[in-house]
Amino acid sequence: MNEKRIETRGRPAKPMPDPSIIMMAVVRFLQMFMPETLAKRIVSVVLIAAGIPNNRITELTGVSDRSIWRIKKDISTGNIDNVFTIERGGGRPGKARGIEQEIAVELGKNNYHTRQQVADMIFEKFGVSMSVSAVGKLLKKTASNG
Repeated sequence: MNEKRIETRGRPAKPMPDPSIIMMAVVRFLQMFMPETLAKRIVSVVLIAAGIPNNRITELTGVSDRSIWRIKKDISTGNIDNVFTIERGGGRPGKARGIEQEIAVELGKNNYHTRQQVADMIFEKFGVSMSVSAVGKLLKKTASNG
């Protein structure tokens, strides 16, 4: 707790709480209305506008230093809208992308008992080599899609 006391009207004021506690409370509140990433960016923009150094913003919000630099660049170039958009991660597409429906049809036709049997079938029929765990994820995904 910050032990600085400010006198107001002749009596000492209560000590100010740690700013990181306040920032996290603000982020939690904003999360009721938006994703966590966006809430942290909004708090970061406010701290940037207040002139807080990058390393302190990172401590208070959890936003990486690189992201702070990007936010500052977007603000300085006038691309404020970029700050408030969240882009999806750039992971590589799955091996079964595009043949998931065909795999589901094949699973409905035949009787497969293990994930290894399904992986072998996918390799034989479609020429795609998949691990047993990847097959499990695919089966879970196709089961949830109906």
